[in-house]
Amino acid sequence: MLEYINRLRHSPHYEQIPDGWCVCTLEDIIDYEQPQAYIVHSTDYSDSYKIPVLTAGKSFIIGYTNEQDGICDNVPVIIFDDFTTDSKYVDFPFKVKSSAMKILHVKDGINIKYVAYFMSVTRLIGDTHKRYWISEYSKENIPLPPKAEQDRIVTQIERLMCSLDSIAETLV
Repeated sequence: MLEYINRLRHSPHYEQIPDGWCVCTLEDIIDYEQPQAYIVHSTDYSDSYKIPVLTAGKSFIIGYTNEQDGICDNVPVIIFDDFTTDSKYVDFPFKVKSSAMKILHVKDGINIKYVAYFMSVTRLIGDTHKRYWISEYSKENIPLPPKAEQDRIVTQIERLMCSLDSIAETLV
């Protein structure tokens, strides 16, 4: 963890961060994996199958497959759509539809949900059809508190989301 903190980045957005926090880039704290080993061979999906096929886009689970090889089970991970910069936290085994994504693993000492929540509100909107992870998105700064504070932030976000879900249920 100390090696990441020692690679601080300066950003005008984060000039006044609390003591103990640092600013680093996503590539400082994330390793990415190409998804080719997990691409589904057949799009013959069925709800009776067990393994979800994912996309990082809005549809997220696009179907279920019965394929037993090439399942991504080193979870949790974040899947990142390389063209839209959309991302999703995933904590269950899965396969993917295409190679237009990256599978992201956070380094030890980092709360993956903290990073996933940060990424869910950090989007790059480009005007070209290109892959964004390596060229731009991985270079984005992230304010990084100590691990215990990351955990507290995630807990608070999840409490608030549960409260919002409860409120939404009463409105239906």
